[in-house]
Amino acid sequence: MINASNVTLSYGKRILFKDVNIKFTPGNCYGLIGANGSGKSTFLKILSGEIDADKGDIFVDPNERIAVLRQDQFAFDEETVFDTVVMGHKTLIEVMRERDLIYAKEEFTEEDGIRSGELEEQFSEMNGYDTESEVAVLLNGLGIPEALRQKKMKELEGGDKVRVLLAQALFGNPEVLLLDEPTNHLDHKSVVWLQEFLFRFQNTVIVVSHDRHFLNQVCTHIADIDFGKIQIYVGNYDFWYQASQLVLKQKQNENKKTAEKANDLKAFIQRFSSNASKSRQATSRKKLLEKLTIEDMPVSSRKYPFVNFKPERPCGNIILEVHNLTKKIDGVQILKNLTMTVNKGDKIAFVGGNSLAKTTLFQILSGELEPDSGHFRWGATISTAYFPMENSAYFNVELSLIDWLGQFSPEEGESFARGFLGRMLFSGDEAMKKVSVLSGGEKVRCMLSRMMLTGANTLILDEPTNHLDLESITALNDGLMDFPEVVLFSSHDHQLVSTLANRIIELGTHGVIDRMMTFEDYLDNPEINTMKETIYNH
Repeated sequence: MINASNVTLSYGKRILFKDVNIKFTPGNCYGLIGANGSGKSTFLKILSGEIDADKGDIFVDPNERIAVLRQDQFAFDEETVFDTVVMGHKTLIEVMRERDLIYAKEEFTEEDGIRSGELEEQFSEMNGYDTESEVAVLLNGLGIPEALRQKKMKELEGGDKVRVLLAQALFGNPEVLLLDEPTNHLDHKSVVWLQEFLFRFQNTVIVVSHDRHFLNQVCTHIADIDFGKIQIYVGNYDFWYQASQLVLKQKQNENKKTAEKANDLKAFIQRFSSNASKSRQATSRKKLLEKLTIEDMPVSSRKYPFVNFKPERPCGNIILEVHNLTKKIDGVQILKNLTMTVNKGDKIAFVGGNSLAKTTLFQILSGELEPDSGHFRWGATISTAYFPMENSAYFNVELSLIDWLGQFSPEEGESFARGFLGRMLFSGDEAMKKVSVLSGGEKVRCMLSRMMLTGANTLILDEPTNHLDLESITALNDGLMDFPEVVLFSSHDHQLVSTLANRIIELGTHGVIDRMMTFEDYLDNPEINTMKETIYNH
């Protein structure tokens, strides 16, 4: 269990949260949510003791261990993968190392014998004899093969390092588990494994994630940072959204009724205050009016951009035909004889563990890359807009946001650009920022703005939810669901794929699986699972 008592934190004049009092109890998983910059990661650091709050205290039982998903991928570069995982339990690895040093001695003294006995007792109490099997289970579940386990961390790819650090946090059954974006770099299989692990976990979990489906699957409570405080809701992310919207609507309705009643009272007072026969009633209504109070609506830090793709014309019958598309990159086969036909109304999610295959296909279809062989043809009525996963080339210019957006709408003026940017959460002076200094999430909102201005009837999106907060992801999800024409996309956001796609194409190393069905049906289809095993074992 971990308690926060009167915790306050501010940066300059900006208060992130004030006088927070929360008790996080065992057996529960708390999803910590809030807008970008609201202080989610900072609050986790306060709970872990990494930084101090301006005011208040954090209480943890001295016998309880807090485990944290570390963000520094280079902190353990000289350690083996196995040792890095075990280092999540600092006391255990200290016992293991001292024990190994004693047993490595050529001469074994009486003191060494006594100390080794004490260490063996500690080692047993911490389930040290299960260390190897527990590490193996964690790494297997997170997709780290046995061949990597004795390698040094510096030899691993960035995504594999993140998985090892996640295993480190999960190791040794900590009493409190703090996870900041644990699903980053995980494939679907690993995310499902993590969901099941956390579902069985009996202690306290506090997790920050932009993955709505993940929060729905694992959270028993939502801790919402907004209005300068942290409010606990019982239930998962969807329940929080419904409950918070209901509370907001109730306050708005109450204020509306109060304002209407106040206007009626004012009208009566104005009409009859000089009327002798009605003066007593007018005086009575004045007293009622003085008692009425319209509750101030606090300003939320949570804001939703306006994402709305409007095609200038509908798609014709011929959308896209692809024949035997093949591409190698640095001698590695990325695409091989890919053939497909895109039909009217298709919302195609491209899935599979090979993200480079999806990106390469999108680059070829958008004209950024040439195939080695094969060809494709867009229909005569088709206009496309492309969202690349890597967008830095678009922002290597010294332009303000207004001028940058103006490149894609030259016929419109500054007022149009300001209005458009305002709807995408760049209001006032923010519209004059240089695009070269924008954050990852701000760049994504700019790229979505660029797409909206094209009026295209076919959208190609490569991981569009990367860097976005939950509010922007929700707005994008809604905007794409409302789009009436064709969408080709890849995304690690389970809910986006589930709610948008009506066709799934999996680009595997040894073949392609193409089905007209939803993502959930695709995942649950035993025929497809058998087909995958046949293809991958070929």
